Amino acid sequence: MNALHRTWEKLISQTLTEAEQMPKRWRPGFHIAPPVGWLNDPNGLCQYKGVYHAFYQYSPFEEKGGLKFWAHCTSTDLLHWKLENIPLSPDQPYDCHGVYSGSAVIEDDHMYLYYTGNVKELGDYDYINQGRQANTVRAVSLDGIHFDRKELLLTNADYPMDLTCHVRDPKVWKKNGHWYMVQGARTKEDQGVVLLFTSGDGVKWFCTHRLKSPKPFGFMWECPDLYEVDGHTVLSISPQGVEADGLKYNNVYQSVTTFLDGDFRTTSVSGEFRELDGGFDFYAPQTFETEDGRRIEIGWMGMADVDAFYTNRTVEDGWQHVLTLPRELSVKDGVLCQSPIRELDAYWTAEQSFENDFAGMMGKAFEIELSDGNKLEENVKITLAEYLWLTWNSKEQIFRMEFKDKLLGSGRTMRGRKMTRLTDMRVIVDASCVEVFLNGGKDVFSTRFYPDGEAIEVTVSAPGAKGRLRM
Repeated sequence: MNALHRTWEKLISQTLTEAEQMPKRWRPGFHIAPPVGWLNDPNGLCQYKGVYHAFYQYSPFEEKGGLKFWAHCTSTDLLHWKLENIPLSPDQPYDCHGVYSGSAVIEDDHMYLYYTGNVKELGDYDYINQGRQANTVRAVSLDGIHFDRKELLLTNADYPMDLTCHVRDPKVWKKNGHWYMVQGARTKEDQGVVLLFTSGDGVKWFCTHRLKSPKPFGFMWECPDLYEVDGHTVLSISPQGVEADGLKYNNVYQSVTTFLDGDFRTTSVSGEFRELDGGFDFYAPQTFETEDGRRIEIGWMGMADVDAFYTNRTVEDGWQHVLTLPRELSVKDGVLCQSPIRELDAYWTAEQSFENDFAGMMGKAFEIELSDGNKLEENVKITLAEYLWLTWNSKEQIFRMEFKDKLLGSGRTMRGRKMTRLTDMRVIVDASCVEVFLNGGKDVFSTRFYPDGEAIEVTVSAPGAKGRLRM
């Protein structure tokens, strides 16, 4: 631990102590949120000796973003999270301008964290083609809590020559005795790509393949992930620079997946992408495999560079952004599906059934479920806090998440998706978080919202359908 790291620790400790006196409005119960400051990308997701670990990119001193650290949370059920520490700080020459995103690998009782060390050189640079260092770094832990050693593994000189300085977000895994890593990149021709690296020991890496689409799909592919679900190989990316296409790609930046055919070490990308989440607040998802074999995804329930469009009222209380509810992944009818983790069922302590409609006041956390698929054939409308409308009708065949005033959504307007059928619906609310799962998780919408008071007004209209409330 060097002197700079010790200084960071002292400053962060003081900041966290002061945060205990801040207001508790809009703080979720089972979503990871920062105690103070800014949260963004989930990182280092893993299960280590039975305990779940989630790191996130963190700016403790600025609720609107700033110098990036990693914060570290643990849980035994993916719902109740404990902030452990801020284990990774920008305290080395190769990461002095930010500990950027990365991942975790468990091997021989060690936890290895891989991340991008960001350095912006002083001078008149564009920081795209010149002036930026994107260093691949590894940190090592023997107990999953303390990280006492960092190693610089790759620098810009180790990446292909046709790339810009934007290479980042290593996702590392081990399979059949071989180490693999994907990183997102931007070419000098402004095309987003994913680089595949291989290694025999997790330290010395070689770039062996490149995944790209036949036509450019954004200028940068961030936060890549590559994994298997139900016999399918999935490539997940968060592209920047994709233009809106009707109801698709309406966020500033996107998060999409595609299935890969053949061996990921040699195959190409078809260019058929599908948005993971149709809502306002979803980016930079990362997955991991649990000890019981599930593939779990967590995303950043936020979005960068949106201040001109919408904001988050939690900045009034000194913090911003959360992570999504962990989601179980599966493939149904050729579609990657996301469902709330099964552990959520045990979180609720009360249940109320209804038919056709419901109106009443709910607490800060609850779930609405419409599960009788063959009866959701005409019109469905769920209203939260009066001004957030979730609607679908059989004639228009568009699901809409729509704010009817500016204050509740803090400037958010409408997101939608074409859906020929609505078979089932789960709406999960946790203080300022709303996640909607449709059609067995084939379609998902996430947003933040800011109701006043401790209770949330709910109305449901679903003629012919049966439903239940859980709280």
